[in-house]
Amino acid sequence: MEYRQGSRPLRADAARNVEKIITAARECFHEKGPNVPLQLIAETAQVGPATLFRNFADKEALVLAVISRQLRLHVDPAVSRALSEADAGAALMHVIESIVQVAAEESALLDALVGRRGVLTTISGNIIEALGVLLGRAQHQGTVRTDVSEEDVIRIIAMLIGSVDTIEHGTNAWKRPVALMEDALRPVAAVRPLPAQTAVPGVELPVG
Repeated sequence: MEYRQGSRPLRADAARNVEKIITAARECFHEKGPNVPLQLIAETAQVGPATLFRNFADKEALVLAVISRQLRLHVDPAVSRALSEADAGAALMHVIESIVQVAAEESALLDALVGRRGVLTTISGNIIEALGVLLGRAQHQGTVRTDVSEEDVIRIIAMLIGSVDTIEHGTNAWKRPVALMEDALRPVAAVRPLPAQTAVPGVELPVG
């Protein structure tokens, strides 16, 4: 995986250090939570603090780099498969699902962010482009509403990423809001059964 500093690719040794830092950061955030000290991340990566700060200005920059890597690892392959699928509507949904799944699996990292808007900056251009291509194809096929824009799709993804805050870590509860949003994109009301209902942690809803 190539890492860059500005427009230039990093030297091999520098790129290895960045990869070590990102791997250590993901491990530390999952094990220690959002308040893990950057010093501990540097120690886990076996690099000096100066090396860490030379590549990442602060904790948020490091968190976004980890999420960006996870998106490249897990969403890029989903995009490649989706672009070759005959049913563009289903393919579009698969890409959306893969993005939200990464967000759900990396919820320990999201907890370290002040807001969620920054996460959208980690979604690479090829993913954004693929979403637009799949949306156009699906609308042409009649499987997605024609009044839906690319901006709508991005905002829907942002909302779904935000919903991760309401989901218990380590569960598949993210699938329900994704299914609801996907059905809203269809030109007619969907009749498929929704994934199982789960409680919202910390929220007590009235019975009946």
